Amino acid sequence: MVSAAAAKLLGAVFKIPLTNILGGVGMSYFSCAYSLFMPVYSLVVTGLSSAVARMTAQSAALGMYANAAKVRRTALGIFSLAGLVGSLLIFFLAEPFSVYSIGSSEALLAVEMIAPAVLFGCVTAVERGYYEGMSNMYPTAFSQVVEGIVKAAAGLLLCGYVMKNPQTVMAYFPHIKDIRAAAAAAGIMGVTLSTAGAAVYFAFVRLFVKAPKDGESCVMSRKAIVRELTATALPVGVSALVTNLTALVDMWTVIGCISYFGSNTAVPDGISEAELPYFIYGSFAGIALTIFNLVPSVTNMLGKGALTCITAAYENKDRKALGYGTSQALLTAAVIALPAAAGIAVLAPEILGYLYPEQTDEAAFCIGSLRRLMPGMVCLCVSYPLFSMLQAVGKPSAPLKIMLTGTAVKLAGNLAFIPLMGVDGAALSTSLCYGIILAISLRSYIKATSLRISASPFLKVMYSGAMCGGTAYLVSSLVKKAGASQMMVIAVSAAAGGVVYLGIMASLFGAISKKRSKRA
Repeated sequence: MVSAAAAKLLGAVFKIPLTNILGGVGMSYFSCAYSLFMPVYSLVVTGLSSAVARMTAQSAALGMYANAAKVRRTALGIFSLAGLVGSLLIFFLAEPFSVYSIGSSEALLAVEMIAPAVLFGCVTAVERGYYEGMSNMYPTAFSQVVEGIVKAAAGLLLCGYVMKNPQTVMAYFPHIKDIRAAAAAAGIMGVTLSTAGAAVYFAFVRLFVKAPKDGESCVMSRKAIVRELTATALPVGVSALVTNLTALVDMWTVIGCISYFGSNTAVPDGISEAELPYFIYGSFAGIALTIFNLVPSVTNMLGKGALTCITAAYENKDRKALGYGTSQALLTAAVIALPAAAGIAVLAPEILGYLYPEQTDEAAFCIGSLRRLMPGMVCLCVSYPLFSMLQAVGKPSAPLKIMLTGTAVKLAGNLAFIPLMGVDGAALSTSLCYGIILAISLRSYIKATSLRISASPFLKVMYSGAMCGGTAYLVSSLVKKAGASQMMVIAVSAAAGGVVYLGIMASLFGAISKKRSKRA
């Protein structure tokens, strides 16, 4: 979780200056490339790490370390091939996808630059899954930090070079008319180099971290390993594909609906009427969704951590450990998500103004959207551990069915709300989508495990989060009246809200501990 937070901080260090450099239209090129990359990447890579982790954890629990090593080798072989196919697919679909998505080939180079990342991602996912299955989270943690550092450094340096040397760069790419398209491709190249950096990191890890060799020597056949890996990874990958289809839904519906129905907002200076839909979509995807995804990426690590312990408890039929692990993962996700959502919603104007000082028009578009995204962020934060735990208890296809339902809700919501509310409608439908996903996921997990999860701790966290947001609002109002800067408003309000949140949490949960001690 610490490494995920660090990686997300580095991601913000990359994405926020990049948005300030590219602006709304430039970010539409960047987001177009990402919108094609993420579904393919998710299909090939996402389920792979958890599938390898689950099989490795099962083998390690039985002392079958030779089998764990064979799982690793087999997965590297078959999924490296799958990654190569995915990379080629993105490369050859680059031009038609760019033309269909934004009406021109300006995003072509950005899509081509991100294609190799799928291959490197497959190698990294197998290695992460192996070490996670051995209950060693350090390689995953350090590889995330390496990835974040390379992405931020390489992406910003390359993008900055392109914007400062337009004549030199455009001489090599005469088919590109907008320098922002070339700069977006340079930023995307940083993403590809970051995945390559993570793969190189794992090559060094292999030299210094020796796999255990003692224990039961029996191994599964290669065919059986492939069958089980595929049976676990494919449903998870398809469900992750469906998850990332929401980005495609946003791209097509936001651009399409605003192009057809128009927008009730004034056209910013320097943006033509024809560019307005791309400006609005690029602002929403590059700013509002970037901040929205910060916290869920951290709680996603809870799912990785819970996968092995929930798998072991379920395989050993240890209901006490199963219940404890479930409650801890879900409660920790809620403890992290609720105050973050309350603070971001209350301080949205100050946060966006401070982070995007060069893109005031883009930031202004996103204030309402960001606030409407916050309920969905909380639901997504808690859903991530549930997805991993559903895989751990032998329900790998459940997230797929749940995400299909959520995506249908997202599409219907966008089509209904965007004509009425503009891009704020896309944010509202996102929160509605993830709320339904959380409700169905929780119901499916309880049904699969027959566990009873107490609502009382979660209600206490919700109350504490509401008090945190209320305190931040009151303090921010007072500090703004005193004429403080945006940074001072954010710092003082967040600190006050955090102190109140921690104080109420300590009081509520401390009372519970005292009652339990007296009963004992």
